[in-house]
Amino acid sequence: MLVVQLTRLDRHRQIVLIRRQGAGRVRRECARRISGLIEIRACLPWLNAEIALIKPQVLVCLGATAAQALLGKQFRVTQHRGEFVESPLAPRVMATVHPSSILRAPDDETRHAETQRFVEDLKKVAAVLK
Repeated sequence: MLVVQLTRLDRHRQIVLIRRQGAGRVRRECARRISGLIEIRACLPWLNAEIALIKPQVLVCLGATAAQALLGKQFRVTQHRGEFVESPLAPRVMATVHPSSILRAPDDETRHAETQRFVEDLKKVAAVLK
């Protein structure tokens, strides 16, 4: 059975770890309301240790903050959204927009289009997990 667990890097950005049931849990110390680069850096060793312990088959970063924290400051979600990228963190790593960014779309048409793109990104993940 697969479980999706959310780890908050700050109150708006999240990292999704897809793992097998019973493989461990994500530290709650970093799951509380955290903001700022200092806090992200402070929790990153714990998160990396948890990822190494869980060994997820797929890791999905929601938003630029999560993606850049795990994939490097040079990573751009706008350029690599929905693509699987190479990373030592997991066999398959993808970044996409954070769902809250869809809610901030300027109009209904844009919001609908962005929702569809987001769903397509997640369908790619689901296809890999089958």
